[in-house]
Amino acid sequence: MDDSLLWLDFRPVPDFPQTFSRIAACVYSPLGKTALSELRNGLSRLSGGSVTLTEEHAAGLRLLETADSGEGFSLQKRAERWELSGSGAGLLYGTFRLLRMVSAGLPLQELDTAPRYPLRMLDHWDNADGSIERGYAGSSFFFENGSPVCSARARNYARLLASCGLNGCCINNVNVKGTALKLITGEYAEVLARLGETLGEYHVGLWLSVSFAAPMEQGGLPTADPLDPAVCRWWQETADRLYTAIPNLKGFLVKADSEGRPGPFSYGRSHAEGANMLARTLKPHGGQVLWRCFVYNCVQDWRDPSIDRAKAQYLNFAPLDGQFDDNVLLQIKNGPVDFQVREPVSPLFGKLEQTRSILEFQLTQEYTGQQRHVCCLLPMMREVLDFPIRENGTVAERIQAVCAVSNTGSDRNWCGHDLAAANLFGFGLLSWDPTREPAEILREWCRLTLGRRDTVTEAVTDLLLRSRSVYEQYTTPLGLGWLCTPGTHYGPSPDGYEYDRWGTYHRASHKAIGVERGPTGTGYTEQYAPPLSEVYGNPLTCPEELLLFFHRLPFSYRMRDGRTLLQRLYDDHFAGVEAAEDFARTWDSLRGAVPEDIWLRVQERFGEQLRSAQEWRDVVNSWLYRLTQIPDERGREVFASLYDE
Repeated sequence: MDDSLLWLDFRPVPDFPQTFSRIAACVYSPLGKTALSELRNGLSRLSGGSVTLTEEHAAGLRLLETADSGEGFSLQKRAERWELSGSGAGLLYGTFRLLRMVSAGLPLQELDTAPRYPLRMLDHWDNADGSIERGYAGSSFFFENGSPVCSARARNYARLLASCGLNGCCINNVNVKGTALKLITGEYAEVLARLGETLGEYHVGLWLSVSFAAPMEQGGLPTADPLDPAVCRWWQETADRLYTAIPNLKGFLVKADSEGRPGPFSYGRSHAEGANMLARTLKPHGGQVLWRCFVYNCVQDWRDPSIDRAKAQYLNFAPLDGQFDDNVLLQIKNGPVDFQVREPVSPLFGKLEQTRSILEFQLTQEYTGQQRHVCCLLPMMREVLDFPIRENGTVAERIQAVCAVSNTGSDRNWCGHDLAAANLFGFGLLSWDPTREPAEILREWCRLTLGRRDTVTEAVTDLLLRSRSVYEQYTTPLGLGWLCTPGTHYGPSPDGYEYDRWGTYHRASHKAIGVERGPTGTGYTEQYAPPLSEVYGNPLTCPEELLLFFHRLPFSYRMRDGRTLLQRLYDDHFAGVEAAEDFARTWDSLRGAVPEDIWLRVQERFGEQLRSAQEWRDVVNSWLYRLTQIPDERGREVFASLYDE
């Protein structure tokens, strides 16, 4: 097999529908012709022979390009023949859906489907020097030695995105620095145009992250004030030049007034004024501005108990609802803090009534094991999408687009950990249809990637579905978060962020742990509309998996099953390691049933996961004992003797 193809490594299947060996096609657009090429090549590989183009009356499969009808497609059986119809883009998505069904051995079914959201994209945190911020799968394939590049890998990447329903990518880090600042100057217009054209072959739009201070950094102006006429004129000229040179450019992604990035606050302007200025320069070209809501004061005083970083996004953007232009989308992280393994859904999704928004996930596993641990994020994505943020709608119903921080890099298997590719595949399918079941998606991915043995599919699907809760158990259960090593964010350091300017997250003493965010604390729970505010505001009704995110409680607090809070924390860490051991044993048992090169790489990753899980268990449990001087009720080793002398 070719692991660089991921789920597109179409190998011959014994139950290939022979009717698909003859195709009739009526296509005319470049995307339609790409779809035909992919269909013919894919079916030829799956059949182990050749697929021929034939007259319509002799065909078993008809490919019909229709007038522009968006990105949807229809797959229908007509007598003994099948017909796949749609626009050029629709045919491309339909082709990959059909190929996946045949390759995975799934029953062929009639479909009439269109994506829920018009924009479904990946954000890359790639730097111009080729490094990737929070990247765990090698170096960038968009940048080398300070310059953007258009490589064969970019085309393969576009194929992967299209094959799971994605249609956009932003190629550079939101923390724009180095020569990436020059991406909008025209210096790299030629290579960006080629890259945009390459991505566009698979209906993937090109986005650029831009610095809000570009008029000063690149234009030589004395200000970047969004209301200054010279600044507005500079951005308009820049946008006009870029869109002339790069036809597949879709818009800008902006991180402003956050973690040291420049923004409109420097000039006494609002985020709406900053975003709208850029949006108006892009509107003549059909472009959009994605404006990140990850805005908070990163120079905080840990001595001040009223400071709560979780409140910042809502406080900054809720008052501006209705003030943004219609080609601005506010980009909101799934949770209020920073991609922790367990956070509540951001209350900002429930507040915005007159502003378009895009939901942001993080596929790159910054706080969830960095692709050295298996941590399937699909169940979490469904939880967020399904969450009833208001009585009048779920998150999925209130957003207009979806994006995720990419987990890809230059590694041959794209994601470092072979099982991490399931997150990329699943994000694409959920972006198209947020009602898809994670288990269904994972079974399909397993059969496409690891082979069609039912024993493998069921074992790996079960492992993946459990993996997030297991990672949560041995690292940060009950919504604690932020017990990781500062800087790297890998491995345990329970007090690492406790006296830090970036925030204080658990305030643990010998008596209690957690930040009180209810009405008697920081008041964060009041950012949710009733009844959520009441549910979260009371520890007796707060979901236990979020208990220590919302409340500060004594270690003697009784959980609903009768255990003390301290004992629950001990138990979770021990249980998480036991589950990690079970994962490793399960994978060992699959040797010979999955491709050997994948088996060897994943076995090595499980070895590191188990080592790290044991470290998390022992460091956190020892820390809890040092705080409380209360041992584990079951007599397990928490290294009490080291601190009893």
